[in-house]
Amino acid sequence: MWAPYLMGERTPHLDPYARAALVGLTTSHTRAHIIRAILEGVAFSLRDTLTLFAEMNVPVEKIRLGGGGARAPLWRQIQADVYGFAVEILEAEEGAAYGAALLAGVGGGVWSSVDEACAQTMRVAARVEPDQTASALMNSRYAAFRALYPALHGVDERLSDIL
Repeated sequence: MWAPYLMGERTPHLDPYARAALVGLTTSHTRAHIIRAILEGVAFSLRDTLTLFAEMNVPVEKIRLGGGGARAPLWRQIQADVYGFAVEILEAEEGAAYGAALLAGVGGGVWSSVDEACAQTMRVAARVEPDQTASALMNSRYAAFRALYPALHGVDERLSDIL
């Protein structure tokens, strides 16, 4: 299991001293296992945000993926399975640049609001549904992931003192 805190963490743990860790590694694990663990760990970290939204009663109606990572079918499926929601892949692959162009259009008066700009320009190219069996497994793995940060927290503090 991968704790993806390479640069500290902000959500849900406001902790600049949090550090990444690969936990549970044995000699029987392959490169593929490590890559899969990294992908799942990042998705679990993103799911932490969805968990916070749920705790705050903020509804999440859609999850949309864009950018280069959204091109990878495995990454799409892992996210759908970890979140337990369908993920939509946008036609616009360059998310940041596309968003900047939309903001410029709003600023230049092409659209009256960001919501209007998105409604008129954002198109879904594909939708990936979660696999129910995999999603059930990801739920149990997410519970284990949630235990990682508290378990590593004391180690991270000790490391920050000597590094």
